[in-house]
Amino acid sequence: MQKKRIAILTGGGDAPGLNAVIYSFVRACLNTMDCELIGYRFGYRGLYKNDYIPLDRHTTSGILHKGGTILYNSNKDNLFNYTVEENGVKMQKDVSDIAVENMKKEGVDVLVVLGGDGTLTSARDFARKGVKVIGVPKTIDNDLASTEVTFGFDTAVNIVTENLGRLHTTAESHHRVMVVEVMGRSAGWIALHAGIAGSADVILIPEIPYNIDGIVAKINERKAHGKQFTIICVTEGAVEKGGSASIGKIVEDSPDAVRFGGVAAKIAHQLESRIDNEVRHCTLGHIQRGGDTSPADRILSARYGVKAAELIKEEKFGNMVCLKNGEMNYVSLEDVVGGAKVTGETAKGGDKMVDPDGEMVRVAKMMGISFADA
Repeated sequence: MQKKRIAILTGGGDAPGLNAVIYSFVRACLNTMDCELIGYRFGYRGLYKNDYIPLDRHTTSGILHKGGTILYNSNKDNLFNYTVEENGVKMQKDVSDIAVENMKKEGVDVLVVLGGDGTLTSARDFARKGVKVIGVPKTIDNDLASTEVTFGFDTAVNIVTENLGRLHTTAESHHRVMVVEVMGRSAGWIALHAGIAGSADVILIPEIPYNIDGIVAKINERKAHGKQFTIICVTEGAVEKGGSASIGKIVEDSPDAVRFGGVAAKIAHQLESRIDNEVRHCTLGHIQRGGDTSPADRILSARYGVKAAELIKEEKFGNMVCLKNGEMNYVSLEDVVGGAKVTGETAKGGDKMVDPDGEMVRVAKMMGISFADA
């Protein structure tokens, strides 16, 4: 009987835990199936260009704890709408059939895709073309509704929490207001969790539009109680009441063309004319994705990787691994992407947003943290 050939790729942005998924997946496959594995490099681009490396115990040795991915990432290569140049003219073209032919040529039986909403949308579309696909959810933003938590989120929260603590000391020393911008796009999970853990005084998230006067009120309230500094943790996609999110730039050839950014600078500028404190803003940016993966994310990633291998062994293709009620499970790729925005940690389908009336927001408010929504 011919060995099963399994391929894996990491699409979209990088996230702590990708290497841990690869590590656990490779070992689970080799320990339970007669198979060989390859990894396509640079996400779907590798699938299009047939660029891959062998994956075995040797090539994946020592990567469990490392951030990033040994297969590299790309968040600009949607093969169903790919930028090609013909006769000197750039155009968008569906080149997915080339990728399918490449897999056939290399004898690939199963494709495992690690990614977020855009990457998993393409995974679903390849499944519709007859490719045996298994999806694994990946995003530090924790905004995929079909799973309770995504790997990379815990590491990002840890990094933000640590940096909020560092900024506390300089803010207190200079009696400054520090506005710290964190990732999350249109979902406030990182800011909410790290803001609570890092003792932020104000948390601003996209799900709760803020009022600049509400921020000023909190700063003045702290002054009245002898606290001459304030820490504000804001999601990059946060919006002022009646306004819109701050756009940093547009990346035309990316599935997620809009890049949020600049909201911390905007808020700092608004505050400077309203309060006596010096105001500084800080954007943590890609530091939230870097460095070693947290122990919790390593364990979660190992569970995702092993479950993906189990789904292959059970021939349950066209599904995505998910965490449900604390246990590893799976859900159809058809139900994962393209849904409406939903709220709450147990939401199903679409993008998972923070519930403004949910427990975590209530906990923060009961602790005295302001969302500047009054």
